[in-house]
Amino acid sequence: MRVIGIDPGLRNMGWGVIEARGSRLSHIANGICHSEGATLAARLLSLHRGLSAVIARHAPEAAAVEQTFVNKDAVATLKLGQARGIALLVPAEAGLEVGEYAPNQIKKTVVGVGHAAKVQIEHMVRLQLPGVEIAGADAADALAVAICHALYLQGAGRMQAALAAAGAQG
Repeated sequence: MRVIGIDPGLRNMGWGVIEARGSRLSHIANGICHSEGATLAARLLSLHRGLSAVIARHAPEAAAVEQTFVNKDAVATLKLGQARGIALLVPAEAGLEVGEYAPNQIKKTVVGVGHAAKVQIEHMVRLQLPGVEIAGADAADALAVAICHALYLQGAGRMQAALAAAGAQG
């Protein structure tokens, strides 16, 4: 299954596409959509177009987005929320189910610790996707989101198979 992870940001929206075959994960592509334009509307439109092109090019079958954390600056939080709306909308437009994960959940899944530093996340992404060339910190975070979602989907698949087997026996 091909999974896209998205790290929302108004200036830089990271994305990473991986392939999950059983327990094996492999890197497909990663990058950063940089917003352009003088107005918020123009920046959101450029993010929409950029992410739409990524999804069209790499044809993921599932998507996941990092949840926004609330910080002290309400205006910045609101703008980030609007960029996150683009990150949710574009995969939904493509017909994909979109998973959402809290930053601590992603870190715990990928690194093993819920309060891992960015450098630890990037290190673990490199270990899980050997040979990957990461386009930047936002792309590394997006790859971590994709890894988290792929592992979640694998666990959910195993759970469904176990329930089906239990139902067949009962």
